[in-house]
Amino acid sequence: MLLLFWILLFVAGTCLILLMPALWGKQIYNTYRGTRRVNCPETHASVAVRFRALGAAFSGLSGKPKLRLADCSRWPVHADCGQECIPEAERSAPILVVRAGLPQKNRICHLPVWLAAAAAWVLGMAWHSEYLFRSAWMNAMNLDDHYTRVLAEMWTPHLLTVAACLLFAYAVGALVAWFGKRTLFHGIQIAVSLWLVVVAPIMVATRSDLTPQLMWIEGGFSLVGALLVGAIVGGVPRRVFVKDPE
Repeated sequence: MLLLFWILLFVAGTCLILLMPALWGKQIYNTYRGTRRVNCPETHASVAVRFRALGAAFSGLSGKPKLRLADCSRWPVHADCGQECIPEAERSAPILVVRAGLPQKNRICHLPVWLAAAAAWVLGMAWHSEYLFRSAWMNAMNLDDHYTRVLAEMWTPHLLTVAACLLFAYAVGALVAWFGKRTLFHGIQIAVSLWLVVVAPIMVATRSDLTPQLMWIEGGFSLVGALLVGAIVGGVPRRVFVKDPE
């Protein structure tokens, strides 16, 4: 059981560590997103260009962002140009586009995140209950019923699981808000991707300390919990909680 607590604490710490590069990547993404007006070096006429903001964000995590164009008003006919306008585009400010409800859409909707975290925690309680996998979990952990009940009455395990569920749900909510596409499938896709990046490597790294039975139990719970979080965060329409269109 203590090993499981350390795993949950490691998951929470990993989420916090990954939060800093994620925020830095988001800052780079916001810097280079949007359409800009520049003078084409070939025609000396005004054209509209757009950077590959996501690529700049990823490359900027390890050094100076590598800038390439994602689109130009002269494309696709002249898509083979040398992109000599990139320095001017980098100095130019993005064209401001005012859209109703845009500031609200890109914010995290907290209530679905809280509901998702609570649902994942309740799932964990049911998953490790006597009605599902408690017996198999106790055998895998080599614990008796008395010691299991003592652990269940402690506050620390519950606080750690709540923190892990809340951090994971907020990470999914932040990514959904970042990409600006709130759908059931997109929420599940982001949650599963985050599970593959954060939780699955931890399970693999600790496989020597865990029995195969415990790996299946905890791996299955974390994956089903991730699916549940993604479905709630991505699938619940914002208009249910916030009075703005999707």
